[in-house]
Amino acid sequence: MSSAATKATAPTGASAIKVKVSARPASRVALELAIPAARSQASYEAAVEKLSRSIKLPGFRKGKVPRPVLLQQIGPVRIRATALEDLVDAAFRDALDVEKVAAIGRPELSEGFEVVLERFAPGNELTFTLELDVEPTPKLKATKGLKAEAESVSYDPARVDELIEQSRKQLATLVPVDGRAAQAADVAVLSFSGTFADTEEPISGGSSDAMEVELEEGRMIPGFVEGVIGMAVGESKTIDCQFPESYPQEDAAGRKARFDISLKDLKTRELPALDDAFAQQASDKPTLAELRSDLEARLKDDAERRAKANRHDALVGALVQELEVELPETLVQQEIRNLIEQTAGQIAQQGMDVKKLFTPDLVRSLMDTSRPEAEERLKRSLALKALAAAEKIEVASSELEAKIKEISRGLSQQGNIDPERLRLAVADDLLQEKLLEWLEANSTITEKAPAAKTAAGAEAEPAAEKPKAKKKAKKDDA
Repeated sequence: MSSAATKATAPTGASAIKVKVSARPASRVALELAIPAARSQASYEAAVEKLSRSIKLPGFRKGKVPRPVLLQQIGPVRIRATALEDLVDAAFRDALDVEKVAAIGRPELSEGFEVVLERFAPGNELTFTLELDVEPTPKLKATKGLKAEAESVSYDPARVDELIEQSRKQLATLVPVDGRAAQAADVAVLSFSGTFADTEEPISGGSSDAMEVELEEGRMIPGFVEGVIGMAVGESKTIDCQFPESYPQEDAAGRKARFDISLKDLKTRELPALDDAFAQQASDKPTLAELRSDLEARLKDDAERRAKANRHDALVGALVQELEVELPETLVQQEIRNLIEQTAGQIAQQGMDVKKLFTPDLVRSLMDTSRPEAEERLKRSLALKALAAAEKIEVASSELEAKIKEISRGLSQQGNIDPERLRLAVADDLLQEKLLEWLEANSTITEKAPAAKTAAGAEAEPAAEKPKAKKKAKKDDA
């Protein structure tokens, strides 16, 4: 595509338009279009015909309104506007077809529609400029010899005991507590109602008649669990708490609250014995020794998987440092929307009302705060795309077919799967694997000690680390 070339586009003859393509910053181009007089007149006539078919006037059958009456009733401006809209759309499609412009998003009239409409005179030549985003052209300053630093991940034998204890807790039986106050790790049955400390307004969703609350740090907002510990069954009290600044309910974030609480019942967990019977209940392993061995193997595999992911993440980060690209705003906005939709999905999975939480102000805020991550994700994707082009890395058709067959064998409902979407997804995955393997083979990676875990990070457990519990009805002694 020439940056300043003029071409005539289809259709040919008197109705052919002329196009001049000019590059703009941020992966944009300008299409300067010259519409011949014959085509502008034809567009006007087509608009008159279209409106005459769609408009119904008293005394006339639909589609049979005489031209003079139509012009008088709807006015010349509306007809010219309809003609111009259709003319711009058709000319844009013709220009893209001839110039092979990789357009993304919708074009914009650089002068604005109203200004061009004022100049539009059917039967006369019309010129206007369309600006639009195009697919970016990423380039890499270097592909080989990159240096990256990745966090190390090692297998921790103590995790086996931790996971077994977690499973025992999940399979524990709740039994009533008599003769003592509430302690950490108990399960309290509470009735409570909350108000905001500054306005004394009730907190939406901040009340319950009989909620089971595990008395563990992080289960409720700061101050709530701490206020319950030490209470006796039948006791009531008022406790002061504060919602975190990051709390998703916008009207509550950062505000102080007051809760009137009554402890209705108190229970504790009775853990199962650590024996073969427990192993059979917690997993598909017949003995405790085999359960331990299985957990150890899975933890080692998981450590290697996370170490590999860290290496790849660091390598792609190093590759991005070599990337030269101008991100089109259309792609950035698409990625921002993807991130916000992911956030909304995660919140919905927690049982919260997304429509209520995602106010217009919050969405605008999220669009601003999500931009850096959206741009980084786009750069990583484009850096890998540029690497594939620079080093001619591709997936052989035989590899692709073999992988699709392998995946298809494991799919139980193949009729619900779009074969073309499956092919594209598998091709993308295989290409990414090849690119990451190539990077690892042609770069230098050094390991660094892992950063200290935050409380939130410590709670996140890979699914593969958890023993699989069989679903059995618990005895209800309460």
